[in-house]
Amino acid sequence: MTDTSALTTIHRALRERSPLVQCLTNYVSMDLAANVLNAAGASPAMVHDEREAGEMAGIASAVVANIGTLSPPWIAGMHAAVSVAHERGIPWVLDPVAVGATAYRRESATALLGHHPTVIRGNASEVVALATAAGAGRGVDSTHDSTDVLDEAIALAASTGAVVVVSGATDVITDGARTVHVTGGDPRMPLISALGCSATALVAACAAVSDDAVDAATVAMAMLAAAGERAGERADGPGTLRVHLLDALAALEDEAVAAVVAR
Repeated sequence: MTDTSALTTIHRALRERSPLVQCLTNYVSMDLAANVLNAAGASPAMVHDEREAGEMAGIASAVVANIGTLSPPWIAGMHAAVSVAHERGIPWVLDPVAVGATAYRRESATALLGHHPTVIRGNASEVVALATAAGAGRGVDSTHDSTDVLDEAIALAASTGAVVVVSGATDVITDGARTVHVTGGDPRMPLISALGCSATALVAACAAVSDDAVDAATVAMAMLAAAGERAGERADGPGTLRVHLLDALAALEDEAVAAVVAR
């Protein structure tokens, strides 16, 4: 049973400490990820160039490496940032977007694993592909259900030492020994481009204020689930859902986060 008081403490600390989250993320997600972090109480820094990425990582509270729009300069910046994060004990989160789609993505993600991410967050197909190196998945959309790939998530956590978050209708969070499920949200949330990438940024923000990466990831996914439900009550479609989601995140109470996990 997850200690809900620990979860409310993390959510409160997120607003009180406003951690600086360096996001080396893709072009599609920059706007939404930054706005999700701001609404949640964190502070975004979209810094990816190799010439400053490592320096920025040294002053950041957490780092995100998202391989959504890859190129050699972006990969160089990611290695510069996450190597500093690992050396200094700063939490960092890997988002292996569409890792099963191409050899370049698999090679890039595997190389980044060498810097020992604190958390890996992806959809079910991405987790399967990263865990098995079998090229599973056909792009950014998941072809598996999150709850069906628990064995692969546990194996990935065991082999990397990272907490693994599998996003889906039910989010699965595991470190190989502990497993938490988070349900909620709105069924139209997958229609908001880059919301998964934004979840990764939120996981990093929560990891910045907690030494327990399982609890931190749980809080992040619960925040999105709770906010998504509230936003869905007011939204007419995915466009207005996006706007209302940011509003709901900004107004979210500690108790609402704990209530989602306690279901």
